[in-house]
Amino acid sequence: MDNYMELTDTLQMLPPPPGSFIDREELIQHVGEFALSQGYVVTIKQSKKDKVVVLGCDRGGVYRNRRKPVDESSGEQSRKRKTHSRLTNCPFELVGKKEDGLWVLTVKNGSHNHEALKDISEHPSARRFTEKEVLLIKEMTEAGLKPRQILKRLRQSNPELSTTSKHVYNVKAKLRQGNVTVRRLKTLRPQPGEGDSHPLTATEPSWRKRYPPRVPNLIGGRFVDSQSSISIDVMNPATQQVVSQVPFTTSEEFKAAVFAAKRAFPMWRNTPITTRQRIMFKLQELIRRDVEKLALDITTEQGKTLKDAYNDVYRGLEVVEHACGMATLQMGDFSSNISNGIDSYCIREPLGVCAGICPHNFPAMIPLWMFPIAVTCGNTFILKPSEKAPGACMRLAELAMEAGLPNGVLNIVHGTHDMINAICDDENIKAVSTVGSDAAGKYIHERACGKRIQANIGAKNFTVVMPDANVDATLNALVAAGFGAAGQRCTAISTAIFVGSTDLWENKLVERAKALEVNEGTEPSADIGPVISKLAKERISSLIQAGVDAGARLALDGRQIVVSKFELGNFIGPTILFDVKEDMELYKVEIFGPVLLCMQVPSLEEGINIINRNKYGVGASIFTASGAAARKFQTDIESGQVGINVAVPAPLPFVSFAGSKATFAGDLNFYGKAGVHFYTQIKTVTQQWKDFLTTNDASPMLNSVDLPSLSQTMQTFDFPSSDIVSLGLQSGDYSNVDGPGHFSNVNGASLALNEVDFSSSDGESLPEEHSKDMVGDGGISPSVPTSHGVDWTLNF
Repeated sequence: MDNYMELTDTLQMLPPPPGSFIDREELIQHVGEFALSQGYVVTIKQSKKDKVVVLGCDRGGVYRNRRKPVDESSGEQSRKRKTHSRLTNCPFELVGKKEDGLWVLTVKNGSHNHEALKDISEHPSARRFTEKEVLLIKEMTEAGLKPRQILKRLRQSNPELSTTSKHVYNVKAKLRQGNVTVRRLKTLRPQPGEGDSHPLTATEPSWRKRYPPRVPNLIGGRFVDSQSSISIDVMNPATQQVVSQVPFTTSEEFKAAVFAAKRAFPMWRNTPITTRQRIMFKLQELIRRDVEKLALDITTEQGKTLKDAYNDVYRGLEVVEHACGMATLQMGDFSSNISNGIDSYCIREPLGVCAGICPHNFPAMIPLWMFPIAVTCGNTFILKPSEKAPGACMRLAELAMEAGLPNGVLNIVHGTHDMINAICDDENIKAVSTVGSDAAGKYIHERACGKRIQANIGAKNFTVVMPDANVDATLNALVAAGFGAAGQRCTAISTAIFVGSTDLWENKLVERAKALEVNEGTEPSADIGPVISKLAKERISSLIQAGVDAGARLALDGRQIVVSKFELGNFIGPTILFDVKEDMELYKVEIFGPVLLCMQVPSLEEGINIINRNKYGVGASIFTASGAAARKFQTDIESGQVGINVAVPAPLPFVSFAGSKATFAGDLNFYGKAGVHFYTQIKTVTQQWKDFLTTNDASPMLNSVDLPSLSQTMQTFDFPSSDIVSLGLQSGDYSNVDGPGHFSNVNGASLALNEVDFSSSDGESLPEEHSKDMVGDGGISPSVPTSHGVDWTLNF
């Protein structure tokens, strides 16, 4: 039995899972941290630093024995071995090899021949000095103190220090050789007080100091430069200057990121939800602290004005604040005593590794729609920012790490089509969230078939303007919602439908639009910035021309606008077209630019029909003073979000961002309850806690027998003996034919048989007086009289 227990303990020491790592140090750290959780320590057995590292267990089954064997007959006594002598010959062995720029870990032999360490501080490798302690040893040595005196003073500041004077001698010897570096095993956790300050709080990351910066990957908690030789220039849309370079993450680096997320998941899912919430509280505090940097990143890369950039950050911040209440949002349901002693309840559990694919138009808000909810639910996350505007996303990742998000919980990779395919195809990724164009969203939805998907894709938003609408409020709303952020948002009002004549509205609308200033986003007076790229500008201009050619009337043309000092910018001014028809190309597609289409209809019903016939359905709004018109619009319109005297009906995070028809593809919408449900799965638990009484002689006692209803079916239940239940039947065979029955008998309790018929086995019935409740003084009536002396069957 002892051997069995020892074998069981040994088998519990699992080897670390194999995987790919960015560098040698990360591989060693992974091995060491996992080994600690299993109760053993690993060290480097052999290393060709650039290509191979071999690691083995630092404890084995037999002592190293370099002494001569002792002859017991001679009476010579062997010296007692020191307490901390190293054990050797453990078969455990790992191999890390550098392949294609990454370190790949394989397990050559994962078994041990010894028990696990119960206290890691007992291991000799724990007797290491921190860098601060080494410097103190150096100072005290130079002051003339002896090793014992040095050790005594070190223990005053660290009473748990387990080193001996011998270790101080070793440090002094290295100091004499001029070696003041501190060799610390990666398998040992930092001591308390060590590494309290986060490196991100001290200085800007080194990659931001280059020009142009090369955006790194975030893998396993480390920002690492990609090994890829292919990259994309991130351009300032207003100046055409290169802001940064985004590498195409290699397939090996992507696998390393997925492995890091998968490795971090078990620990993170078991982290208390209140701890995860506290990290979100810290994250929202850091976002507020760095909101100016985030807004400037957005304006520099995406082009929108600083005012719009601030709104971008703050809308995402609302989702982070929403995630701070995850303990309530993730609560399950409980049903007590659904049957005798049985409870049933549902709990919400994280999915595992999830992924997000982001667009360029909201570089901060969309990532914050995704990873805060996902990770606070207990998932780990792979995030792919837009290759056109990755800066804000990278800064948010830095803040998340500073807030305390553990290594591997959030990872960032870069790329275009190949990276999207890798995310969709990887079996370890359980859910994919994306916001993007119509074609991209449909492709991701189809490619990632089998995973959970939420995809906000192509959009077209409408507003109906009634004749009784407030003129100033409606014009302000149309101008802000139609041209804000240069029309590059999925909630932009792209089509205004005027009920009745447009004469009252056209001139005033054009006048308000002309008053908007088009300029570089950091200019304080700027109302509209550039669109994202030259290609986007050309596409928007061609759609405008196609509308004119099809018969639309161009009331305001912004295609030829030139901004002083920013002549190379991708600027398009506010553009307004009237007399737009449903068959025109610019009506059918999402323009994604500062272009407002205007239509005229005779009635509200016709306006509603036009909106409902369109394939998109993000948002629709109505401007009116009539409650009846507003109610009809709210009821009849087919749209995910409805606004009444509100141009952009985007909801706050505690209400899900809804979409309908071709605008949304997938299972559940973003944030709100739906967002929490998307990133969690239900587990239903049914439990029974029930007391079973026994007789005094510990023999089985029939306390409660539930007989199921078996309509028109004879089922016989055999009770153990006539001492338990006796109705004058020697064997007590009872049959249930057409109704439920229940017996109970606890030392004197009565057996109630309500309105039951007793019939003989040959079909004869008892007299009517015996078909009532039968109760004996001491429990069950001793017998049931019969008229023919035959056994009776109990029919329920």
